[in-house]
Amino acid sequence: MEKLIIRGRKKLVGRVHVSGAKNAAVAVIPAALLTEETCVIDNLPYIDDVLVLSEILRQMGAQVVFEPGKRRMIINAANIGDYRAEFDIVRRMRASYYLLGALLGRFGRAEISFPGGCEIGARPIDQHVKGFEALGARLSIGHGLIKAKADKLIGSEIYLDVVSVGATINIMLAAVKAEGTTTIVNAAKEPHVVDVANFLNCMGANIKGAGTDTIKIKGVDKLYGCEYSIIPDQIEAGTFMIASAATQGDVRIEGVIPKHLEAVSAKLLEMGMEVEEGDDYVRVRGTGRPRKANVKTLPYPGFPTDLQQPISVLLSVAEGTSIITENVWEARYRHIEEIRRMGAIIKVEDRVAIIEGVDCLTGAPVVATDLRAGAALVIAGLMADGVTEITNVKHIDRGYERLEQKLVSLGADIERMDTEQRGTHLSVVGNQ
Repeated sequence: MEKLIIRGRKKLVGRVHVSGAKNAAVAVIPAALLTEETCVIDNLPYIDDVLVLSEILRQMGAQVVFEPGKRRMIINAANIGDYRAEFDIVRRMRASYYLLGALLGRFGRAEISFPGGCEIGARPIDQHVKGFEALGARLSIGHGLIKAKADKLIGSEIYLDVVSVGATINIMLAAVKAEGTTTIVNAAKEPHVVDVANFLNCMGANIKGAGTDTIKIKGVDKLYGCEYSIIPDQIEAGTFMIASAATQGDVRIEGVIPKHLEAVSAKLLEMGMEVEEGDDYVRVRGTGRPRKANVKTLPYPGFPTDLQQPISVLLSVAEGTSIITENVWEARYRHIEEIRRMGAIIKVEDRVAIIEGVDCLTGAPVVATDLRAGAALVIAGLMADGVTEITNVKHIDRGYERLEQKLVSLGADIERMDTEQRGTHLSVVGNQ
């Protein structure tokens, strides 16, 4: 088991480049199964979730070459003759459910192991099932498997009862080769939904309206290989923005799409921070103790649920009382107990967290319970007095590429260690 040791109270200063979007990558990679031709996917993040998906595709019979140095994956799924993905490795990540839509779209059948992922609350797939059934598929769930079968997929109008990124993308994957036109109403508008639609269109699909609440998909007979570059990761960018503010730093986050970050920028400005936007960068300067603020997580373009945990750490040292309302996942406060160990004063009532700002957090041993909780604890360690030890960092590695190395380049003092040997002490002197 690895852990991170963080010696806090060092300002982050400098420039950092954002990797490709995790949430787009884990959908685009399965989408490559829809064609027998070669797809080249660029700007992929070098993270565990991408490595897991590449291994799943290999086990299914696809030819997969991942070139980490180039952030590129070359996929040819011509030799996949089976619609099954019943491997233990499938259970390791939630996004493996995109295999269901991709296999259903290609073969008219799919069987996959029930997906896992971070425990952040109940995450039913009822909207996925509703969409697939509207297209003509029959589904069953049992014995740890999800099975789908359709004699023919036929376009239909599908109204999502709740805005669901996963269901929107999965329905698109299944519908691109369906007969006729599929309309998704109340569709998710997140940037990675648009990215997946753009990738499918690059393959020859006919998708219009991605980024709005109504998406129309006109089925095509065949999809082709293509080369495509993943968008920047808005959540990684937002994490660095919050980290800069939390350490009273001055960080320019490069290679981003500022429009995707408007909800975060607006909240940081409200808290008294300085935010500068360029064509492909944002610069955040911490200006002292943040002001209190209220945050409500919402589907895009609202404040992203994936940044609720990081910003709660920043609000833990704000002047006055702040309130966070988590409207997406009901169990996304598991990190609260950990930052309480560091001196935060937070009361949770159902989906609401009431935060009484303290002067400073204090380093302590804490546990990362999920991906974004891990990022939040890293920020807490960066801003705390003393030393913070974070265990269970495998969650962080699922979604952040070289997080500690990037932070070290900005002046952080971080050491990664395991139980058997001393890790490399990562620190930069003079960039404080």
